[in-house]
Amino acid sequence: MFRPLELFIGLRYTRAKRRNHFISFISLTSMLGIALGITALITVLSVMNGFQQELRGRILSMTAHATISRWNGLVEDWQGLRDQAQRSSPEVLGGAPYIRGEAMLNHASLVSGALLQGILPAEEKQVSHIGDKMVRGTLDDLRPGAFGIILGKALANALGVNIGDKVTVITPQANITAAGILPRLKRFDVVGIFDAGMYEYDRGLALIHVADAGKLFQLPDGSVSGVRLKLRDLFQAPRLAAALSEGLPDGYLARDWTQDHASFFRAVQIEKTAMFVILTLIVAVAAFNIVSALVMVVTDKQSDIAILRTLGATPRSIMGIFIVQGITIGLVGTLLGLIGGVSLAKNVGVVVPFIERVFGIKFLAPDVYLISDLPSQVQWGDVSTIGLVAFGLAALATLYPAWRAARTQPAEALRYE
Repeated sequence: MFRPLELFIGLRYTRAKRRNHFISFISLTSMLGIALGITALITVLSVMNGFQQELRGRILSMTAHATISRWNGLVEDWQGLRDQAQRSSPEVLGGAPYIRGEAMLNHASLVSGALLQGILPAEEKQVSHIGDKMVRGTLDDLRPGAFGIILGKALANALGVNIGDKVTVITPQANITAAGILPRLKRFDVVGIFDAGMYEYDRGLALIHVADAGKLFQLPDGSVSGVRLKLRDLFQAPRLAAALSEGLPDGYLARDWTQDHASFFRAVQIEKTAMFVILTLIVAVAAFNIVSALVMVVTDKQSDIAILRTLGATPRSIMGIFIVQGITIGLVGTLLGLIGGVSLAKNVGVVVPFIERVFGIKFLAPDVYLISDLPSQVQWGDVSTIGLVAFGLAALATLYPAWRAARTQPAEALRYE
């Protein structure tokens, strides 16, 4: 613990006067360097958090929080399976059946592959927000036996179809006829188009009624591929999926959304970690500017140090003086950076449009990027980590200059005074 003498002299050196203006300037630039580095780090990580949240929301608007299926086979009593899941955990809010398979879609001379998903419109609203993504038609336009199909916007454009057009669905199953083995073909009427805002879904997903999907893929009556579930807290999905798996009959499996999109979210986390490391180096450079500032102070204050030593100050006290000075610079810079970073991150949605208007530019063109605005989400865990790392680097940077000051020999320092 520092005594008042070390604290008083250390703070006085921090705001050096008269002939030491250059040293004060170096101290000020060190503070500002740390503050700017922390501001940049908080802002970038907050924007990345915002992008991650936005993409996660778009993905979960099209997919369920958890899915129950069988290892090898079909689910015959999906209502009973859903009811069992809801009884086993109050966190399960609803469920809907689905049938999933791959198919080729053809219109005129255009052909495109797609993931064909059979849904039950009345129940689908419980587990996804696909109904809110419809730009033409509604989910209720899918009626059993009518063989209607809803396409993603990009898929519809690729096939050149619109509402009322017909597309031919070609499945991998084959029909054995007198002419030989032929693929199964069925014509569907386009009754809707959705825009999920995710190219993966808009280009490769088509929706049909679950009853029509069962007939198309030749499944037994009432059989489905599985049950999609909606949970109260999507972040508890891994734990709840594991708990549901333990209570399911043999052969059944519960998966959560993090497993279905593990590669994507792992890549986002790696990018976030890489950006944290890169921008922390900027903070480290600014923090170690404190070394040069303190070395200059030590050199400038050689005679003062010698006088203090002759008056009885110990090497430990001398070291404490310069540690106080360095920590003060680091603490002020860290606090300024935290305040500036949080303020900027919370107002990115205001600052960026202002810059775009002033300079007449658009950072994220809506015709190129799926997300045209910069979302931002401040996570206080990130803020505290950044603050601790920055302050730790600043404190570490004070050790060598302080140790060097403590080794000053009074006789050598006063020889030419």
